[in-house]
Amino acid sequence: MFKNFFDKFKNKDDEENKEIEEIEEKEENKEGDINLEEKNHDLSSEKEEELIEETNQEEEITEEKESFFSKLKKGLTKTRDNISNKIDTILASYQKVDEDLFEEIEETLISADVGVDSTMQIIDELTERVKLERIKDPQEVKSILISIMKQKLAEAVPNNNLDTSKSPTIILVVGVNGVGKTTTIGKMAAKLKQQGKKVMLVAADTFRAAAIEQLTEWANRAGVDIISHKEGADPASVVFDGIASAKSKNVDVLICDTAGRLHNKKNLMNELNKIHRVVEREYPEAYKETLLVVDGTTGQNAIFQAKEFKEVAELTGVVITKLDGTAKGGVVFPLEIELGLPVKLIGVGEQIDNLMEFDSDNFVDAIFN
Repeated sequence: MFKNFFDKFKNKDDEENKEIEEIEEKEENKEGDINLEEKNHDLSSEKEEELIEETNQEEEITEEKESFFSKLKKGLTKTRDNISNKIDTILASYQKVDEDLFEEIEETLISADVGVDSTMQIIDELTERVKLERIKDPQEVKSILISIMKQKLAEAVPNNNLDTSKSPTIILVVGVNGVGKTTTIGKMAAKLKQQGKKVMLVAADTFRAAAIEQLTEWANRAGVDIISHKEGADPASVVFDGIASAKSKNVDVLICDTAGRLHNKKNLMNELNKIHRVVEREYPEAYKETLLVVDGTTGQNAIFQAKEFKEVAELTGVVITKLDGTAKGGVVFPLEIELGLPVKLIGVGEQIDNLMEFDSDNFVDAIFN
């Protein structure tokens, strides 16, 4: 009897314990669901933040590209007026595609300093493409012309990059007086320093009055070191001292302002050869560039200078300055197509960021669109 009585209470306790366990289990599951929801919410928030960050980065890159192109387009306004606007007028005046149309386009390109040989290559291919594609509407000719001009530049010079990624790099800069050589060096130094490079200048154009003072002023503005001697000193000696200093200070990029005279090619050649020997002997580990600076406003005279300097210097590229002040931006084409010289930088304004890396597709787009 007592046994049944206690069994009754025992069973009741077991049922209560079971109910408590079920309640606790439900609470644990509920807590687990809440934690899982919180975790999922955290992951969702992280993903949203990542997406927002990626979107912002993409927008910044797009804005940067637009800003770069708008500056380039603005800087090439006179060249665009001289090429694109004239070609638009020509195409609008024709009802059909014929030989006279091609001749007028040819004259426009030559007058914009695209160069006779370069223009003939472009027009020959344009004529062939128009016939092959059976183009009847003159308005369709322009897009083909743009395509050919891009293609010609890309084929002539596959790579326009001024590579300063290797350390150390030494850049020898040549060019006649008045082309903007010193200013170009100063802007290059400022841009490279902004990129985190340790830069040093060498004032080795020792025969030009005020060249050393001008370069020193640019070095101060850019916040970089400069090595210089007195006016009339041996340029190779200045370069020698510059290399020694660059080595001791672990400089990434050494930029040397060198020869600025063309009136005596023999002396110029001797001077440049002496500088090259010093560089090869004292700085064999350095990546080397030799840049010619030409004034874009001089048109065909810039081509003449490039030919002359190419004979006496191992040029690796060209910098064209003052393109914002001229309608002669077509000079890019003979430099690359006829002389095979990569245009690495172009100047389209006074500001430091108006010295731009040259991109052939962007350049053609900027003078046509």
